[in-house]
Amino acid sequence: MVTDPRSAPAQQSLQLILSRNLISTLSTAAFIVDPDRTVVFYNEAAGDFVGMSYEETGKVPLSELRAALAPVDAEGRPIDAAELPVAIAVREQRPVHETHRVRPAQGEERSVEILALPLIGPDERHEGTIVVFWEHAGGSR
Repeated sequence: MVTDPRSAPAQQSLQLILSRNLISTLSTAAFIVDPDRTVVFYNEAAGDFVGMSYEETGKVPLSELRAALAPVDAEGRPIDAAELPVAIAVREQRPVHETHRVRPAQGEERSVEILALPLIGPDERHEGTIVVFWEHAGGSR
């Protein structure tokens, strides 16, 4: 029985439930955002990257995860939340792939590839977004 309301599935769509099962098996960092922009799950690799496990935090607002990653542009200025791949995927309901620099609280600045994939359910309804990210092979952008 789930006792922590932050980790309860609370009326999640089938797409979100199946996506959670999928990303929990990935060795690549990934998280799921619901249509209300709440991170409803992130896997162990994402937890290692940002320095906090899902078991510790449960569901968190997307803004909290964004703050933990601290994405910056080439000049080191914070990137507007609306311009990040997850925001574009949610807004335009299309896949987005970009390279960005991040400054996670636990560690040094890194270049990461970010892939945001919208989850579209019955009747073309947006059910959420899967975001997968990994360190850029070149190390810098």
